[in-house]
Amino acid sequence: MLQPLIRLLLLCTLIIFYCNGLQAQDPQTPFAYSVRKTAFVNHGAVVSAHPLASKAGVDMLRKGGNAFDAAIATQLTLAVVYPAAGNIGGGGFMVAHTSTGKDLALDFREKAPAAATRDMYLDSAGNARTDLSQNGHLASGVPGAIAGIFEELRYAKLPMSTLIQPAIDLAENGFALTAAEAHSLNSTQEAFKRYNTVLPVFVKATPWKAGDTLVQKDLAMTLKRIRDKGAKGFYEGETARLILEEMRRGKGILTAADLQTYTAKTRPATLFPYKQYTIVTMPLPSSGGVVLQQMLKMVENQPLAGYGFESVKAVHLMTEVERLAYADRAQYLGDRDYYSVPVDTLTSQAYLHSRMAAFQPDKAGNSKDISAGVLSPKSEETTHFDVIDNDGNAVSITTTLNGGYGSRVVVGGAGFFLNNEMDDFSVKPGVPNMYGAVGTEANAIAPGKRMLSSMTPTLVLDKGKVFLVVGTPGGTTITTSVFQTLVDILDFGLSTQDAVNNPKFHHQWLPDELYVEPAFPTAVREQLTSMGYKVIQRGSIGRTEVIKVLPGHKLEAVGDGRGDDTAEGY
Repeated sequence: MLQPLIRLLLLCTLIIFYCNGLQAQDPQTPFAYSVRKTAFVNHGAVVSAHPLASKAGVDMLRKGGNAFDAAIATQLTLAVVYPAAGNIGGGGFMVAHTSTGKDLALDFREKAPAAATRDMYLDSAGNARTDLSQNGHLASGVPGAIAGIFEELRYAKLPMSTLIQPAIDLAENGFALTAAEAHSLNSTQEAFKRYNTVLPVFVKATPWKAGDTLVQKDLAMTLKRIRDKGAKGFYEGETARLILEEMRRGKGILTAADLQTYTAKTRPATLFPYKQYTIVTMPLPSSGGVVLQQMLKMVENQPLAGYGFESVKAVHLMTEVERLAYADRAQYLGDRDYYSVPVDTLTSQAYLHSRMAAFQPDKAGNSKDISAGVLSPKSEETTHFDVIDNDGNAVSITTTLNGGYGSRVVVGGAGFFLNNEMDDFSVKPGVPNMYGAVGTEANAIAPGKRMLSSMTPTLVLDKGKVFLVVGTPGGTTITTSVFQTLVDILDFGLSTQDAVNNPKFHHQWLPDELYVEPAFPTAVREQLTSMGYKVIQRGSIGRTEVIKVLPGHKLEAVGDGRGDDTAEGY
């Protein structure tokens, strides 16, 4: 059963969205849509943060496209209808499994500009200026989203002109805002005015309200240049000129060379066994591949199923495992192209066994006493979507601007937000970023380096076939949310809907606090407090999307009840 709060959210969402699907519109009429949280289908499914994006993806499946076609259309549509996180000015990761049995990992994470320096966010006294790493032009890394999309296109069947058209139409003709979207835009008006050199269409004299039409003509023109000229339509030519002019006005450091030399990178996917399953996830610079592997391996031989879902014993064990893994994250993880990360050691059974020696079954750990493991010298705003097609292709993609609306800067004349991913570097050892994460030399700023990420797009294979497609936004809570969702399904046997929507918890070593959602059981919270935990109630943790393959290749797609997330299929 869903918790009462989640049921209320679902009811409110269904009341707001009453129209019947994406359809041909008069140019003066905003695109309408309906929300569906769960879809049981036979051929293909898409789950994303917005109904129009999910619908665009499924439309590509119906047109004969595969999961990669649907993923591209979904990703581009999110850049229009979900401006707080959907983007062409940010970056992300893709994990995929093809119908031929190949596992893919695509890294289109942003990079530090060539002019970036290790201490660029320190003042003359050596104090960290996180205001500069989080807001404004200096906070932006080189965008990777468009380069990533054109790498995805290698595996697609339909032309880019078809895949990008839904996004162009929505930008040019407009779409109706939901109540949540209107509230988000209203709450960020002052930041838009403060950090933009040219006021964007998101700034409005009167408050936005549900049903208002958001039209983005500049973004439509940018998307048309991408349609007509490919990746060069973004990294060169008119769009690049507009980015560089924006940088000059705002004293940013992105250059033409930064844009022209950016490339997405195909990497070997991280694969590891968990019980009878194979987990496929993202390697560095995603911390998720290492941290998820550590956490699952540390609980694999523990009697979790016997403890029971959200029992005190289960939450205590999983919290301490999260604490240990995140301590290692802070000390050792970064871009392996720039820093030697001992991944094999960090994920070895011997090392993880030694880490679990600190676990006390009846007492909370203390992060002051628990640091990263000792190695031998040898040795939250993001968005996620899942796609699966009838041929067995599955795609899990997480993209981000980092914070909500990224740097808050819209490129004048181009209509899209720039990211604030530079804050994901360790701007100074021991100084937390906007999500409270700390880091060391492994994640220090360097020109061309990719900043460490928490994004954890993940697949679960059963006997070589896709069983689950999973992912979520949420900053540093991403990996713990994926971890808990997998354990909920694979160990506790929860339904997909309950694994997605039941309350989650999160611990990341520092600060030494256990975060829980409002619907988290009060009795369990009180017992954890008596064990020594500092339990903090916070808002929603992530917005998890899951597609589960049922017997007979039936598909169950579930969108998170915490937002406007929607499951579509056919």
